[in-house]
Amino acid sequence: MASESGDSNMDREMILADFQACTGIDNIAEAITLLELNNWDLVAAINGVIPQENGILQSNFSSEASQASMYGPPSQSEAADAAAGGAVPPTSSSSSSSSPPSSSTSAFCPSVSSSRHIVERQPRMLNFRVEYRQRTVELVLEEGSTVGEIKQILETELAVPVSKMQLKGWKSGDVSDSTVLRSLHLPKNNSLYVLTPDIAPTASTSKNSLQESLNQNFLLIISHREAQRDYNLNFPGSRTIQEVKRNISDLTNIPVRHQQWEGWPASASDDSMTLAVSGISYPCHHLSVCRRSSPANSQEPTEECADVHMVSDSEGDDFEDASEFGVDDSEMFGMGSSTCRKSPMMPENSENEADALLHFTAEFSSRYGETHPMFYIGSLEAASQEAFYGKARDRKLLAIYLHNDDSVLSNVFCSQMMCADSIVSYLSQNFITWAWDVTKEANKARLLTMCTRHFGSVVTQTIRTYKTDQFPLLLIVMGKRTSNEVLNVIQGNTTVDELMMRLMGAMEIFTAQQQEDIKDEDEREARETVKREQDEAYRLSLEADRKKREAQEREEAEQVRLEQMRKEQEEEKEAIRLSLEQALPPEPDEDSAEQISKLRIRTPSGEFLERRFLGSCKLQVLFDFVASKGYPFEEFKLLTTFPRRNITQLDPGSTLLEAKLFPQETLFLEAKE
Repeated sequence: MASESGDSNMDREMILADFQACTGIDNIAEAITLLELNNWDLVAAINGVIPQENGILQSNFSSEASQASMYGPPSQSEAADAAAGGAVPPTSSSSSSSSPPSSSTSAFCPSVSSSRHIVERQPRMLNFRVEYRQRTVELVLEEGSTVGEIKQILETELAVPVSKMQLKGWKSGDVSDSTVLRSLHLPKNNSLYVLTPDIAPTASTSKNSLQESLNQNFLLIISHREAQRDYNLNFPGSRTIQEVKRNISDLTNIPVRHQQWEGWPASASDDSMTLAVSGISYPCHHLSVCRRSSPANSQEPTEECADVHMVSDSEGDDFEDASEFGVDDSEMFGMGSSTCRKSPMMPENSENEADALLHFTAEFSSRYGETHPMFYIGSLEAASQEAFYGKARDRKLLAIYLHNDDSVLSNVFCSQMMCADSIVSYLSQNFITWAWDVTKEANKARLLTMCTRHFGSVVTQTIRTYKTDQFPLLLIVMGKRTSNEVLNVIQGNTTVDELMMRLMGAMEIFTAQQQEDIKDEDEREARETVKREQDEAYRLSLEADRKKREAQEREEAEQVRLEQMRKEQEEEKEAIRLSLEQALPPEPDEDSAEQISKLRIRTPSGEFLERRFLGSCKLQVLFDFVASKGYPFEEFKLLTTFPRRNITQLDPGSTLLEAKLFPQETLFLEAKE
């Protein structure tokens, strides 16, 4: 019993992984809930999330009895899981015989119960922010609501009829009013906007000045139909329609005169008109462009012509004998033979691969409808770069679709396999899809040359071995560190279930390799981050050392400069002192017959300077004497003791007798403030 429970858990992990890979649901809790709703039946759960054209994935099992005998009753662990999940009584469950699993998916559905327990869960709420001209409306709805219900609420809020309302901003493109929000796999918060091209702006809006409109930016979402590509372009209101068309000509290589547009308002009749006055919706307007068909190619083949094209080669003899009965070819087909022939998927002598892929995509859409994988427009090398050489988390598998119109399987494979919603969704999420037509020998030779250059001669030889009736082929290529590896070659004689399972199998191998690449890339980035941090720390350390060294050098230079200035000042002072000392008159003798004044001067340090002067000497001589001793007149003042007088304030030209410094006087020096 324990081993059965362990096997059941392992199987459920595999089912969960396959379900997430197929549906693109990253939320594990949501994926588990959806699987429990279908009693862990992978096929039923996928049908619930991604409905098929016929409602369910095809089944190849002969009977339910063989399934029951193969897998046996559900284990106790499964019953416990169902009970813990809040299962309702079995009366609400559906019989497993109503949707037997496919043989191609049996590996993913090892445990099937006779009854499915429906798990009740709280409805998921979605938030919507809807913008319309100058207004914003906030909405909260259950994910079980429809797009039409949103429009009905907006009709009440915005007073805009539903019939004239276009609700834009869905990530999956335009949706119908009956679309259930749950099927769009929307995030919690969403932003939408309403366009009303049939409703003119209100009077209050039209009162805005023309200058204000010219300064507004218009977002033009332009769909290039042949390339299956959208361009989101911002233009100021002052840009003319002619300038927009020229820009699109640069992007799409469609000359302006060959452009065929849809979406311009009726008022935009003149290409010289600016966007501000053209009547387009603000802030966003949708347009589409394609190359205008030439008159020779505009005539579509009639129903009779299409029937003739589907006749196999084995029936050709019957038509060859038709002339014996007097029936002309043109009478049989209703038109000339040249108009009956279906246009080739790819021209034989295209200048570059991008142009060839544009033609291929346009022809594929015209034959099988708009629902098909988004083919990469560009060279095989560019597609490989896109798929293999980005960051590990962004890498994808490369699916190379090889078409051959001469194969009887081509129409069935394209219409039933390549255009199935589940296949289109799975390829879009997990693959870069690149296509080529090998119907013409020149195109086939060109493909083989490209494959040899990018994948090696083994892949080229493998393609050569397939016969025409085995086409079309779908090559699944995975990029590796040193080379590219072809994981699988899917032939045209397959079913939707088998194709899906082989794609999922390739995805499992790729996911395992991708996880290793992500781990290696993270480790490498971590090492590089540490190295960058170390280099930055080392650089900052060097910068700090340099600044410290420069500061020290500046400080030392400043000290040298100050020391030099101090020395120069001292030398200058000493020179002045010496010159003053030499200019002093000689000291008179004590027994001189002239009047002598004996002066005693106290310095700030407490020392005394004594000298005899003639009474007729000027005060300037006294000042020079004091300065010659290191006390310049500009820095010190000479004072008497009592009464206190500032001698330095007297006229230097007066004599000592006039200053009353006779016959003797005691003075003291004091620094000026």
